[in-house]
Amino acid sequence: MKNFNIKAALFLNYFVFAILLNSVGTVILQMQQNFDVSKSQASVLEGFKDLPIAICSFILASFLPKIGIKNSMLIALFLVSCMCFVMPFANEFWFFKLLFAIVGISFALIKISVFTSIGLVTETDKEHSSFMGFLEGFFMVGVLMGNVLFSLFMDDNNPKSTYWLNAYWVLGGLSVLSFLFLFFSKLNENDAKSEETSLLGDLKNSISLFSYKKVLFFLLCAFLFVLVEQSFQTWTPTFYKEILKVPTSMSIQAGAVLAGAFALGRFLSGFFSKKFSWIYVVSFCVVGFAISILLVLPLTHDIVISTNTNWLNAPLVVYLFPLMGGLLAPIYPSINSVILASIPKYLHSAMSGLIVVFSAIGGTIGSIITGFVFQEFSGQQAFYLSLIPLTLLIVSAIIMNKLKINPKK
Repeated sequence: MKNFNIKAALFLNYFVFAILLNSVGTVILQMQQNFDVSKSQASVLEGFKDLPIAICSFILASFLPKIGIKNSMLIALFLVSCMCFVMPFANEFWFFKLLFAIVGISFALIKISVFTSIGLVTETDKEHSSFMGFLEGFFMVGVLMGNVLFSLFMDDNNPKSTYWLNAYWVLGGLSVLSFLFLFFSKLNENDAKSEETSLLGDLKNSISLFSYKKVLFFLLCAFLFVLVEQSFQTWTPTFYKEILKVPTSMSIQAGAVLAGAFALGRFLSGFFSKKFSWIYVVSFCVVGFAISILLVLPLTHDIVISTNTNWLNAPLVVYLFPLMGGLLAPIYPSINSVILASIPKYLHSAMSGLIVVFSAIGGTIGSIITGFVFQEFSGQQAFYLSLIPLTLLIVSAIIMNKLKINPKK
């Protein structure tokens, strides 16, 4: 396979950061149990993760190719490796704020670099879309494995136990492994560099993206999608613990099932993108997910689950809730691939930066709103609210599909 080594490195990088980024749901649950932190206080961890992503992406995106795509990824992996080896000794809430801030900064470097690299290692629009789908699918495999990893370190008999922090030794080792694999891989970065060699020229290229209506509607789509996605991913463990009343380890494993559904959905999007127009895939997924919310959430009201419940004897809704993620999953890689394939390769870094910025903002807002509604009203009402951004998302996607970009503009 052409470019096999660098493609494998991209998959491994995404896998590592999938675990780190999406551990926020697990950490939020553990902060409530270990450090008596309220839901609204714990929800700020999403901001400590996403705001550095947004800020760093905005600053670095336009001229990251000059730093070097591979160099940027190596820097990111070095930073998170160091932090992971510190976390087993964490004994206060601020450690976790620092962890997610560093993870956020590092992921900004990784995601822009990875998205820019896709255009360098693929040759056609369909290959680009397919690779994006498989990459995002593998990202969700990382989320799944992360939830499984943390659940293995949970002590259900002692909610105050901090033994779960030892999972960070494993994550530190994975980060070092990813660093070494990338270090010995080769990537031709020439096509990612603009003819403009000055910082002013790079910024001009970035700003020019806002002149395209299709880009503006895409950014709205990305914002709305991540707002919904992140609220579900972040608060599913807490929802299972407090609404469905299942054990802590099972609550975290539910996040793994959700991630597994996401992974399957994104792998399938890699196949569907070769056969159907992206707008049909996105429309089907949005409508299907909205219907599943209306059908599944009512089943969680007034549910009674015994203390010895496990995955072999749990009620049907315990399985249905996370499986909804399979419908939501194909949307993000589909819209990302469409916009990146629509613009010249030298603008991919700048566009990737905008994707990360608006995704991060959407994730932060979604998590905070969900946390607030969860605390003040109920978990069910918090998730019912997602119907509003879902409606706006499908309208924006339809408008985006009708717009064109002239790359020579």
